[in-house]
Amino acid sequence: MTIAASLAEVRERMAAACRRAGRAPQAARLMAVTKTVAPERIAEAIAAGQALFGENRVQELEAKRQALAGRAGLEWHLIGHLQSNKAARALAAADSMDSLDSPALAARLERLAAAAGKRWPVMIEVNVAGEPQKAGVAPAALPALAEAVAASPHLDLCGIMAIPPEAADPEASRGHFASLRAMWDRMKSYAGTRWELSMGMSHDFEDAIEEGATLVRVGSAIFGARAPRT
Repeated sequence: MTIAASLAEVRERMAAACRRAGRAPQAARLMAVTKTVAPERIAEAIAAGQALFGENRVQELEAKRQALAGRAGLEWHLIGHLQSNKAARALAAADSMDSLDSPALAARLERLAAAAGKRWPVMIEVNVAGEPQKAGVAPAALPALAEAVAASPHLDLCGIMAIPPEAADPEASRGHFASLRAMWDRMKSYAGTRWELSMGMSHDFEDAIEEGATLVRVGSAIFGARAPRT
């Protein structure tokens, strides 16, 4: 299946999930995740109308933006864990940072954004199941971090993001998706210019949409099995 055909299939599945949940067919946006995907394959997705992309690593985001610099209207989000020493590079490369997970990182991003004279969209990553191997703020700490980010003049708090535990049955994620939706609803008073609920990936994005996701992050269902890093 071509990338264009895969995109069309994912979009139709998204629209069907929205309809099942009584939502408008375009209520959830699609982010194409480009981890280990070559620029020429990303260009195929762009030609098929995809403009929103997510990348896990700063250095890969920089390289892909440079390789695709002639393409207008693209939006790049950093969705992987950000090391503090790469924060300045992330600010320069990403249109949004969707994996903010600590007060210390928020303070550093605020200082960098202030020095650059820009207001940077960010989302808070929540470790919804308390998995020690994953980044993200604990649910109990989310309100305090959201309040701090919302009070930062150069950070624009645009939502929350999470990766629930992997499960053989996608339905097993529904409880986590419902919990995230409840957190997202409670945090709306801290919203910046938009308020996104980013949850759901290739194996469970339909369940996430049915539980209220406004943004899903899909990689392998568009680009095929992920290539190993070189």
